[in-house]
Amino acid sequence: MRVLTTSLALALLASPAMAADFSEGSTAKSWNLYAEAPAFFEAKVVDITCEITGDCTDNCGGGSRQIGLLRAADGVLVFPNKNAQSGFQGAAVDLLPFCGKTVEVDGLLIKDEDIQGAANIYQVQKIRETGAQEWTKANTWTKAWEAKHPEAAGKGPWFRRDPRVNAHIAQTGHFGLGLEKDAELIKELFE
Repeated sequence: MRVLTTSLALALLASPAMAADFSEGSTAKSWNLYAEAPAFFEAKVVDITCEITGDCTDNCGGGSRQIGLLRAADGVLVFPNKNAQSGFQGAAVDLLPFCGKTVEVDGLLIKDEDIQGAANIYQVQKIRETGAQEWTKANTWTKAWEAKHPEAAGKGPWFRRDPRVNAHIAQTGHFGLGLEKDAELIKELFE
């Protein structure tokens, strides 16, 4: 029985999930987030919908779909939901030029077995095609947003000027409870 228990324990420790330590080689900067760990790995840039359902489009959806990283070391589909910018913008804009290519990424991996859904969530900070020397910083979201919305130029954070955000607020109010309730709350809180 003791030999069986020891063999089982050694087999579990040898499994890819237990052996994988993606921190080696990472130069990612900490965001001081719960369960973050530096993670450097090779992956194929994929369309998540295509990978999961088989509903595939050209060029990973051309920006209309969420992008994923199919990690080479273990075949795990990693969700890069943040880029290197402080506003927690998504990483799809930064990864789209690499659609279908094998890349190396450096960033922070969030993984917590105790929180359902907090597994293999990635915050990509740098990307480069495998074999390339130069890194691409994952910080182009705001520039892409500005190019898409030149009418929203001005001071302040992008989301205060975003036409979609402002249209939604105009319809539902700042609290999403309707304009009438919004006005009551603003009066109560700020006057």
